[in-house]
Amino acid sequence: MKQLIEVELKSRFRGVNELVVVSLRGIKGKDNNQLRGDLLKKQIHLNVVKNSLAGRIFADAGMEQVREVLTGPCAIAYGGDSIVDLTKALMEWDKKLEFFEIKGGYLEGKVLDGEAAKALSKLPNREEMQGLLVMLAKSPGSRVAGAIGSPAGRIAGCIKSLVEKLEAA
Repeated sequence: MKQLIEVELKSRFRGVNELVVVSLRGIKGKDNNQLRGDLLKKQIHLNVVKNSLAGRIFADAGMEQVREVLTGPCAIAYGGDSIVDLTKALMEWDKKLEFFEIKGGYLEGKVLDGEAAKALSKLPNREEMQGLLVMLAKSPGSRVAGAIGSPAGRIAGCIKSLVEKLEAA
């Protein structure tokens, strides 16, 4: 039975290379259901796994460092568009639930402590970063267009006033 569970969990965590470890100890059933439902809408999965089993699964996947944050009752959160979106969603629930705790995470081969994982939620996500890049790329172009258009507008204004004076004369 243990081997079947391990095979199932390995298939669930296959391809996961960034995750956040949270504690759900003390959270009421209703809150737990709302948390999981909200996260699932964002394509974020939350699995409670025995620490020793999770340690073996992640060690087999080349992520043995995850064991460092697997202390006490843990749930593993993964999915979403990026780890930034994942931590932002978890931070919303950290504010709502008294007993919810972000214990740490794993990103690009490195283990993150709780504070580092929380700090990821303050970074811009992919969409926000793309918006910033578009704004930065567009900014010099609009300045150049404004600089080119400004003298031409003055010249056009002078010509218009000359035409008006000549017509009046």
